[in-house]
Amino acid sequence: MKRFVLLTGCLLAGPVFAEAILTPAQVQAAYRSSEAQLLDRSGVPLQSLRVDMKVRRLPWVPLSDISPAVQQAVLLAEDQRFMRHGGVDVSALATAAWDNLFSKKPRGASTITMQLAGQLDADLQASSGGRSLRQKWDQMRAAQAIEDSWSKAQIFEAYLNLVSFRGELQGIASASYSLFGKAPSGLNQTDAIILASLVRAPNAPPATVTRRACALAKEWRMDSSCQLIGQRVQTALQRNALYAELAPAPQVAQQLLKQPGAQVASTLDGPLQRFAQENLRQQLASLRERNVNDGAIIVLDNRSGEILAYVGNAGGSHVDGVTALRQAGSTLKPFLYELAIERRLMTAASVMDDSPLDVATASGMYAPQNYDRNFKGYVSARTSLASSLNIPAVRTVLLTGQDGFYNRLKDVGLSSLTEAAEYYGPSLALGSSEVTLLELANAYRALANGGLYSTASLQPGQAGKDRRRVMEAGAAFIVGDILADRAARSMTFGLRNELGTNFWSAVKTGTSKDMRDNWCMGYSARYTVGVWVGNFDGKPMWDVSGVTGAAPVWRDVMDYLHRNVPSHAPKAPSGVLQQMVTYQPALEAPRREWFIFGTESPVIAVLGDTVKPPAIVYPAEDSILAIDPDIPPALQRVFFQAQGSHALRWVLDGKDMGAALDSISWRPVPGKHALALVDDAGKTVAQVAFQVRGNALAQLAVQGK
Repeated sequence: MKRFVLLTGCLLAGPVFAEAILTPAQVQAAYRSSEAQLLDRSGVPLQSLRVDMKVRRLPWVPLSDISPAVQQAVLLAEDQRFMRHGGVDVSALATAAWDNLFSKKPRGASTITMQLAGQLDADLQASSGGRSLRQKWDQMRAAQAIEDSWSKAQIFEAYLNLVSFRGELQGIASASYSLFGKAPSGLNQTDAIILASLVRAPNAPPATVTRRACALAKEWRMDSSCQLIGQRVQTALQRNALYAELAPAPQVAQQLLKQPGAQVASTLDGPLQRFAQENLRQQLASLRERNVNDGAIIVLDNRSGEILAYVGNAGGSHVDGVTALRQAGSTLKPFLYELAIERRLMTAASVMDDSPLDVATASGMYAPQNYDRNFKGYVSARTSLASSLNIPAVRTVLLTGQDGFYNRLKDVGLSSLTEAAEYYGPSLALGSSEVTLLELANAYRALANGGLYSTASLQPGQAGKDRRRVMEAGAAFIVGDILADRAARSMTFGLRNELGTNFWSAVKTGTSKDMRDNWCMGYSARYTVGVWVGNFDGKPMWDVSGVTGAAPVWRDVMDYLHRNVPSHAPKAPSGVLQQMVTYQPALEAPRREWFIFGTESPVIAVLGDTVKPPAIVYPAEDSILAIDPDIPPALQRVFFQAQGSHALRWVLDGKDMGAALDSISWRPVPGKHALALVDDAGKTVAQVAFQVRGNALAQLAVQGK
């Protein structure tokens, strides 16, 4: 007791603490949030991400933004004479000293200013055994010095931002959001007494916190029952989600936020980001019964390449669907047709053959089918692309060459094609390769920009680099016109579907084999939007197509973007012209069609079978056919097909098999075989060699639309 009286007397009579005291501005400048903050393109906070794992602090909160209830509760619990003392409460010190002489439980008398002094100076912080007498003396002198140069409001504001409330939660902002899911300004009286009860013992068990909170409530004459307060304590201390309601761009935050307390600008449009994420969440909820659990969205500004929305996953998984590799399906077809048109190998009016096709590959026969398992016969290239027919696409890649198409996909930025062209084979036309949503969307953006490629980016000033021409402007324009043609896509999708907007837009859907990936990619005059839905765990979706899966989200996002912004069809570039075309026979109705100059034709005639040169359509040269051990041998058949076969006969291994006018069936026999078409004079006009093996080859992949 004598030591206490001496300490108090020296404090009151001694000089002011001589060491330099930080100013309020210096303290706030040195304060660092454990969170980095992501800003949208307007500078509005969009997302916070914890970067410092040692402590959890959020941005500094002005005293005016802290609930008055919290201020009153903390003063009531910690320092009731805060507004009257000069940093040290002598009366409280005397009472504490007297109680400590006769009580088994020591009692402290630190004022809020003294506690702040301990928070600002590491040398004044208590050890596990408490503060030494020297530390206590220095703490009181520092508190007096603070009071001499700081206002009470500045002291209390700093204290509430630096005090620890629970575990790693430091400061009023982190405690408020983490324990109650509220801003500091929105805390009520019950929240306030719970926080005030945590200040003295941040890691106290719930029962102790409840007891202290109930005592404060009684002293404050609150109406809340102790039972209700106990329930609120349990709920608060069990919460573990900080800023859970403010997480519209977690994948972007992971990419860009690296430094604690940093504010990082992005190209994201905050309202668009939130709309896209919520819309995708609702669509996934409606598709859950069809086993669709994951999805992603990317929105690009066509002109700049800035990423306006980036929804990595709205399904709850931690996988980033914007950068994850997924099978592309039919979304690669526009680049194939563009290449064929650019090289003058076809026009949008060219007639394509949508009939059964077998292609010999190194691993056996590749037999593509259409999404609906039906064949349409002769159709135009416009209809083939818009209606996403598979057989014409495979025929087109055989026309352009696999290497040519492969190189074009690399040119438009699909860096995920790491194997040689032969690895993918003709199935590359149907999207057998894996791509990312970001790279695929940026490739569609190149189409939207008339064949000009440049990089996309989330960071201001970084988009639009590596600008180069990767496609001929005229061919890119024609493909865009096809993708915007509702009538041309009606063969597969009908006239009324989610792909038809009320403004000009070009769009393509895609579904990977086994229904694991579903895409909708498209662009307007100003924006490119890509949507993917599916399952990251590889499970197939049930009865989901491009129109029912990803397309509704694509349509809603496009409508949102163009709610006040028009979108008109692009102007035709030089070197492109439009003229009427008619078909003989009338496979499709006469129409005005776009052509690259020099490829136009007013009449598109389909040669009859008698006009076509004799050729064996199936089997192809060097085909390898397999006998399926699971099918009874007597039921297995190979069907020979030919064109221009009028008055010709089939000859297999020197044996006459009959007239070649119609397809004939043959029971396969293991070994090497020679098949020929011969005329009446016995002269061979076409021939192929093929093999039949007794062991089954791998099941042939069937690519989806």
